[in-house]
Formats: sequence, C-alpha cells, structure tokens
Amino acid sequence: MAINDAPALTERPGRKDDRPAHNQINANDCGNSQTSEYPVDAIVVASFGGPEGLDDIRPFLENVTRGRGIPPERLDEVGEHYHHFNGISPLNGLNREIIRHVEEELEKQGRNLPVYFANRNWHPFWNETIEKMVHDGIRHALVFATSAWAGYSGCRQYDEDIEKARRHCQEQGITPPDLTKLRQFYDHPEFIEAEAEAVQEALAKIPSDRRENCRIVFTAHSIPVSADKTSGNPGDGDYLYSRQIYEAAHLTAAKLGLSDDDFDLVWQSRSGPPHIPWLEPDIVDHISAFHDQGIPAAVVSPIGFVSDHVEVAWDLDTELAHEAKDFDMAIERAATVGPTQRFTRMIIDLIDEYIEGREPLRLGVEPQHGCSLNGVPCFGNCCVPPAKHKHHK
Repeated sequence: MAINDAPALTERPGRKDDRPAHNQINANDCGNSQTSEYPVDAIVVASFGGPEGLDDIRPFLENVTRGRGIPPERLDEVGEHYHHFNGISPLNGLNREIIRHVEEELEKQGRNLPVYFANRNWHPFWNETIEKMVHDGIRHALVFATSAWAGYSGCRQYDEDIEKARRHCQEQGITPPDLTKLRQFYDHPEFIEAEAEAVQEALAKIPSDRRENCRIVFTAHSIPVSADKTSGNPGDGDYLYSRQIYEAAHLTAAKLGLSDDDFDLVWQSRSGPPHIPWLEPDIVDHISAFHDQGIPAAVVSPIGFVSDHVEVAWDLDTELAHEAKDFDMAIERAATVGPTQRFTRMIIDLIDEYIEGREPLRLGVEPQHGCSLNGVPCFGNCCVPPAKHKHHK
C-alpha cells in the first residue's frame, strides 16, 4: 500500500533484531540526556494552529507555507476548503477542550500546574505564550505536542518551535523557562483503547445488513516517501512514521478482536507536485476500489489525527462522504480521540511518567522517542526533513 521503496503496509513491518523491545526502553530514552534543574511547575499543550474566521484564512496559510515558494493560486485553492467551513478550523476549539479536561483532572488531584496553549501557525503563537509564562514566573514546563508520531512535522518541528520561542525571549532580554517536550505516545494503552472505542462506536452505526462485510480502514496524513524514510533516529531503521502508524492500527484492531487481514491503512491530504512520491493509496481512491470489489460498507478511522482538522472535515466528511453516496456505500467516520477522557488520562500519565522517572506504559515494539529539553532534538540527525518536503502536521 505504499510506493517506490517504502515498506509495503499490507503486512506488519518487521523489527530489527537489535532494536530494544518496549520493556527495555526508558521513558526518556533519547540521545539528548539533559534535564532541567527546576521542578515542573506548568504544562504547555503545543499544536499546529488553525484559523478561526474568514479573515484569518490567508494569513494562516501564509504562516504555514512561509519559505516554501508556494504560488498564491495554490493558497487560494487550499483556502476554499476553509471557506467551506466559514474560515473556522475545529482544531483550536478541540485543543481548548483538551486543555480544559487536563486542567479539571489536575484540579481534582489537587495539583497546582497551570496549563498553557501554544501554536505554531496561529494564535496563541508560541512567542505570545512564552512571554506570558515568563510574566507568571514559570521556571520549567512540560510540553505535550498534539502529535503521536515520529517525523519532522510530527516531532522535530515541535523542538524547533520550542527553540525559537526561547530564542525570542533571549532577544527580548528575558530569561525563558526550561521546556521539556514529552515523548511520542502512539502506542500508549489509553490512546489505543480510545481509538478502539471510537471504531466500535462507528461500527455500531453501520446498518445491520451491511455490518458483517464492513471493512475497517485507518487513515493518516500522507507525507513524501523521502520524508517517511528519514523519520526517526537512523539507528531505528527507516520509515518510522509509517511503521508507528501501522503498529497503532494493528494494536487498535487487536483490541477489537481483528487480525491484520481485517483492516487497511491508507493515507489522505497529500499536497505538493504530482511527480514527488507520497505515501499511498489515497483514502478516496481506496474506497472507490471497494465499490468495484462489492464491499458494502466501511468504518474510516482517522488514527493519524488526535483531533479534527479541516483535512479530516474536508477529505473524509466532505469528499469521501460524497464519493460513498455516489456508490451507495455505507460509510461511518470514527471520531478523533482528543476530547475523550481516555486521552486526558493519557496526558496525565505522560506527565507523571516524566516527573516520577518511571518506565513508560507501552503496547508496541517500534521505537518511540521525542522527549527533549529546550528544543535540542532527541538525536542530532533524527527526523531531518528532506528539502521542500515539509507538508505533514
């Protein structure tokens, strides 16, 4: 299900014999072993950002594509997707919901840890947030990035966001707080349980006469094959992004009593020149093939997305839904898991895991890293982006 020399995703990717099993991996297993001298006194939820009105669309897209030489007509084309939703991405609102849930859980536990919100491409920007943190006297915050995966845009670019925010403070003549980014969580038990529950709820909505032959389809953001190849630490082997996503899909299916033959992993939201190979197949093309095969129904789980983006709302709820209607195919889109209580419990566990220095809760065997201090990457040469291929969130 992939192209060129990327690993085929019709079967479970193998694991190098010398790669540590998950019970051998320390919670902070990164090449960067630095730690802060200060106790944790705040949390930051860091994300991509999204427009919240029609006037926000163009400046938001210019922020996203800055330095890539994207022609204005392409920005206008993408902007039409946002206009379809009155210029409002669901992402910021859902992230605020995640923050509210975390705040409520911390308050229940009697813990005085304020939770801040910082975005890469729209308000509240990192620079705005870190200035407020300095004003509030924060010395050491844990950063939860809303991406479960290895790769440049899913992991390393968050380190760059942190490094830029701290440099902004230094340029303003103020001392920034230490910022420790929490690890990747693609196989955390609560994340997998939440994904499985979302699929089960969607499956229950499929008409009973079509349910027996319903196909489970997991989808994630496509990236260039070259970007997938360089995701992760070189010592972990290539294609860690797609390997982690496949393992998350495998673990979710197993929770539902399904085998690897019972689900598909496909991709969505590709962009860029058509001659650049990206991960395939595309979700809409894949569902179209179902029609030719006589498959009457499918549950589509956007496992690669913590919360709804415009890509989820457009690619799945608009384009895919239209295609399925033409084919008289029953399609149910599983909910994203960010707003769930299980996801909240996972964030709290990641916080406690770091503070207590204990072994991570994991279900998978693929490498996971991501924990870093002050924007210094896990490993110096991990998740380095191929030139001009920075498209994935």
